[in-house]
Amino acid sequence: MNILVLNGSPLRKGTVAKLLKGIANGIDEKNTVEWIDIYDLKMRPCIACMKCRPDEECVLPEDDAHIIGRKIKDAGGLIVGTPTHWGNMSAQLKLLFDRNVPVFMGEKPNGFPIPRQKGKPAVIVTACTTSWPFNFIAAESRGAVKAVREVLHYGGYKILGKIVKPGTKSKPQISQKLLNKAKVIGGRF
Repeated sequence: MNILVLNGSPLRKGTVAKLLKGIANGIDEKNTVEWIDIYDLKMRPCIACMKCRPDEECVLPEDDAHIIGRKIKDAGGLIVGTPTHWGNMSAQLKLLFDRNVPVFMGEKPNGFPIPRQKGKPAVIVTACTTSWPFNFIAAESRGAVKAVREVLHYGGYKILGKIVKPGTKSKPQISQKLLNKAKVIGGRF
């Protein structure tokens, strides 16, 4: 199976990237892993034209959002990582998801959503500077996980696990326990 890793962090060697690599390290060698750094992509913003709904691709002129959308569609599994920005996913990751709504879901004539990635496995990774337990009380990392989960839910993905690293400002190091968890989750693919 081809597993696509979406690094929604602008930091290629940051906490989110390290946790994503920890998951990838746990994935069995019979699978292939493809890494995408979202902040390297050139994407126009969604214009809310709704013309993509009957199709499976955005109608804007071809850019990296189309290319990654096709990769998401073809991938057997997805690992999504994002830093927490104002209790949500990063702007670039949100932009990629906005541009690829029809990759994740279709609609029946009555507007009822149809998942287009039904049953595919996925993992969510997030990190935030807010320390525990305030990252969940204030809905910081909880908000980011919820936002990514919402996209994956409408796509029909089966969530294999999530990893949350709070307090990166005061404790930037990643514990061995969390890295072990990442490897175990990777082994679920």
